[in-house]
Amino acid sequence: MGSAATSPPPSMKLAQEDLKRVAAHMGDAAAASPPPVKLTQEDLKRVAAHRAVEFVEPGMALGLGTGSTAAHALDRLGDLIRAGALPGVAGVPTSLKTELHATRVGIPLLPLGGDRGPARIHLSIDGADEVDPDLNLVKGRGGSLLREKMIEGAGEKFVVIVDESKLVPRLGCSGAVPVEVIPFGAAHTLGLIRKVFDGLPGFHARLRMVKKDADEDTPFMTDNGNYIVEMFFEDGIRGDLQNISDQLLRITGVVEHGMFLSMATTVIVANKDGTITVMDKKN
Repeated sequence: MGSAATSPPPSMKLAQEDLKRVAAHMGDAAAASPPPVKLTQEDLKRVAAHRAVEFVEPGMALGLGTGSTAAHALDRLGDLIRAGALPGVAGVPTSLKTELHATRVGIPLLPLGGDRGPARIHLSIDGADEVDPDLNLVKGRGGSLLREKMIEGAGEKFVVIVDESKLVPRLGCSGAVPVEVIPFGAAHTLGLIRKVFDGLPGFHARLRMVKKDADEDTPFMTDNGNYIVEMFFEDGIRGDLQNISDQLLRITGVVEHGMFLSMATTVIVANKDGTITVMDKKN
């Protein structure tokens, strides 16, 4: 995994605008000798997203990610497309939410496959919930993991955009690892998932629930009409990730899981000091 920490390039107007915005109210003295600027998490997401959009070239078919970080990339793409800077660019959305967002900002949309779909997806841009040292990911805590994996797995390149809080020593360290399951027999499927990790200290799994009203919870439903099982690990997932992936996918009733293994080609990390670290997958 190669990495290079660099200052935001001159072409990245966003980082400069962030710094100016924070320092603007501090007066002439501050402008002459500005103090260190602490960017917010949203600022960092925006910086990483704008850097990722620099990979986009005219005529590309894109995979359009889902989530708060990917939303900044959609906004930037829309700005550039409306300005005429990216002619011929169109995208395949990874969720209904992304489809609506892309339409709102003026990104032309394509289906995945079929006569109307692109012959190939040149580049996908999306965020991640976790990134480990080998650039394996946890994605899908928002519930869009199946479409994300289908589209991002079909692309030639997959650029992941995160702030440094998403970097973890092992997958599963910071929160749930989602598994999409069909609604029929979901409790049975949940039991089979638990058996994969039987005896592992600190492991537990549950169906994701949402409030239907003040008195009742109901299972969260994905864009595909499925449920989400959330797996929690006390100290992350230890062991052979590919083997664990295979065990989960062999369970009848499991549709897909949120471990994206060996899929990211580049990870762009926005650091707290405003610099960018670009990590490329080893060949």
